Amino acid sequence: MYKLAFFVPADDAERVKEAVFATGAGRIGDYEACCFQTPGTGQFRPLTGAQPHIGRVGKLETVAELKVELVCEDALIREAVAALKLAHPYEEPAYDIWQLADM
Repeated sequence: MYKLAFFVPADDAERVKEAVFATGAGRIGDYEACCFQTPGTGQFRPLTGAQPHIGRVGKLETVAELKVELVCEDALIREAVAALKLAHPYEEPAYDIWQLADM
C-alpha cells in the first residue's frame, strides 16, 4: 500500500482527484474516493523555457492550492501517478509517494 500526496490549484482539484480515483486509488475497505485535503499556498517562479499554466516566466507566483492525500494499492500506484500527471494543469506537478507498512 502507498500514500500518494499531491498539490493542485484549488480550482482544478476536483478534476484531478476524479482522474486519480478512476484508477482505483483512494479505496479503503468498502469506501471509494477517500482522501484528505489541506488548503495552502503554493509558490514558484517559472524559468526560461517553461510554459506555465499560471503566472509568467521570471515572475514569482503564489497560488491557492490543496494538498490532497490518499492511499493506493501497490498494483495501481503507477497508473494513479500517470493519471495525476495527465489531468494536472501544471507542466511539473508536485507529488510525493510513501510506501506504507502494514502493522
